[in-house]
Amino acid sequence: MNNQVFFYPKLALSNIRKNGRVYFPYLLTCIITAAMYFIICSLADNPGISQVIGGNSVRSALTMASGVVALFAVIFLFYTNSFLVKQRRREIALYNVLGMEKRHLGRMLFWETLDVGILTLVFGLGFGMLLNKLMFLLILRMFGNEIPIGFFLSEKAFRNTCILFLVVFVLIFLNSVRQIQFKSPMELLQESKAGEREPKTKRITAFLGIVCLGIGYAMAVSIKNPVAALALFFVAVTFVVIGTYFIFTAGSIAFLKILRSRKKYYYKANHFISVSGMLYRMRQNAVGLANICVLSTMVLVMVSSSLSLYMGIGDIARAENFREIQLTSEDYSEEAGAHLKELTRQILEEEGLSPFAETSYGLLGFSVLERGSDLVVSPDSTSLLEMNDMRILYVMTAEDYGRLTGEKLSISEGEAFLAGAPGSSFKEGVLTAAGQEFRLVGQRKDLPDGVTRAAGSGTYSYLLVVNGKEAFEKLSSLQRECYGEYASTPELIYGFNVGGSEELQSQTADILFQRLAGRKEEGGAELPVSVSSIAGSKANSIGIFGGLFFIGVFLGILFLMATVLIIYYKQLSEGYDDAARFDIMKKVGMSGKEIRRSIRSQVLTVFFLPLLGAGVHVAVAFPFLTRVLTLFNMRNISLFAACTVGTIVAFAVFYLVVYRLTARVYYRIVR
Repeated sequence: MNNQVFFYPKLALSNIRKNGRVYFPYLLTCIITAAMYFIICSLADNPGISQVIGGNSVRSALTMASGVVALFAVIFLFYTNSFLVKQRRREIALYNVLGMEKRHLGRMLFWETLDVGILTLVFGLGFGMLLNKLMFLLILRMFGNEIPIGFFLSEKAFRNTCILFLVVFVLIFLNSVRQIQFKSPMELLQESKAGEREPKTKRITAFLGIVCLGIGYAMAVSIKNPVAALALFFVAVTFVVIGTYFIFTAGSIAFLKILRSRKKYYYKANHFISVSGMLYRMRQNAVGLANICVLSTMVLVMVSSSLSLYMGIGDIARAENFREIQLTSEDYSEEAGAHLKELTRQILEEEGLSPFAETSYGLLGFSVLERGSDLVVSPDSTSLLEMNDMRILYVMTAEDYGRLTGEKLSISEGEAFLAGAPGSSFKEGVLTAAGQEFRLVGQRKDLPDGVTRAAGSGTYSYLLVVNGKEAFEKLSSLQRECYGEYASTPELIYGFNVGGSEELQSQTADILFQRLAGRKEEGGAELPVSVSSIAGSKANSIGIFGGLFFIGVFLGILFLMATVLIIYYKQLSEGYDDAARFDIMKKVGMSGKEIRRSIRSQVLTVFFLPLLGAGVHVAVAFPFLTRVLTLFNMRNISLFAACTVGTIVAFAVFYLVVYRLTARVYYRIVR
């Protein structure tokens, strides 16, 4: 009786050990995924995260990332388990032939799944708890916070991890039973031995793949407006992903058949074997190759973007503030400006500080649609198609422009000077803004430093410099009539430096905010002032972009692990499929050298095709991503380019190492 009770558990453990080549990588993946899910849930629940600057943003990002990891765990572990079942069809069929009924096989699979589930939770939660403190300290280190003493263990993270992986393994067990329940032993044996028939050329699918890829690429190249780029980012990504799958599933078959039709190329020993081998198996390989390509692209994009944001924190902070400390008031009148400066200097004097490099100017910004040489004020909601034409028009007087830039402009009534985004020009020399026509006396491609902060929305922006306050207020009145309660208000911007350390600058900005913001004047009215500083912006950016970088690397490692496992199982399954074929070739007289050359040609072609595809995707998406990053005031394109190239090189080296390791498994099987 005891032998019967323990028969299936013992058999399950024996099967896992005997199939270690396919089971251990899968088990390792389950453990790492469980550990990473526990860590990210625990970090999101850690009260210490809220104490760092930007902690609420980090907590929200971690919560979203935990959802991504959960979805990944369900889909990917379910997907990789299908490799295990495929490799074990012959074994399961033999058990069935030897007398085990389907219900007995179900019990065996239940105990195997239970063993994997227990090992996953025990080791996954164990590693998660060990690494959780390390990850928390790493985040604090990135944010420059003091490292606290103590250990936090999240009961919620523990509970969520157990529930998630219980659901995952129940689904895996049910799917495994489904695959064997309705098939006879002979059908399972035939499936394990069945060769692939030559796939048909699906011209329509290949054409649709090219079209989808073309649409996604065209959107990446043609969309110039950062807001439109962000709004249409996932649309473009969807087209590229669909196009990638279509190209790999249908386009690759068409390409291989073209190679086969070229007799001079095809009828060579290594080409003949590699092309025919890939052609007959491309139907089953295509989805795996497309998965590798998509996952590789995700890794490259996430890591390069988050790394550039983290490394460019200083540039972002300086783009948001043209002076060390900056005050902004909704009352831009000369009297209000003089009063604000007087109060500020008085507070600074009390603190023993003297402002220098002072600059003040009035600025108005409102949205317009560019229609040729017309900048149209439109009260209607902007559609996705019109977003690419959206601009922010900033208006400033010539006097304030000279004070900001040191450049004196001679502008008469009805004239204007235009500064704007690179590549835009009004060749006719006439511009109509909000129904007012201006003759342009000059243009410059870039925006002055003091305006780039206001243009932090990332939308393509123009600065229109008019001759005086009358023209300035006229444009303000016109946009107010059009937009009503949603109209913009002119602002007075006053900036200065105080010198000293960043800590001193940040403390000074806090003092000014406490003394000025919401201050009641004698008449009872508030003095509406906001205060910002380069040091404060940098600290906030560290909290936000440091968290994004951590999550980008975290998810990048997860997707990288998925890529490695897919590659490993692909090499393993192909090795078993090719072993008999290469054995026959040896018997008909093909030398070992020719076989090795053929194997190398086939493996290299299939293995590096997804990497090439990922590289092309990232290269085409680069200008698209630069526009999205401007929404975060990340305008250092050279830094982003360096991060992208560095990420691609590092990933390619890692990919090459994975190739060398997994190729050995393939060679060992087919020899």
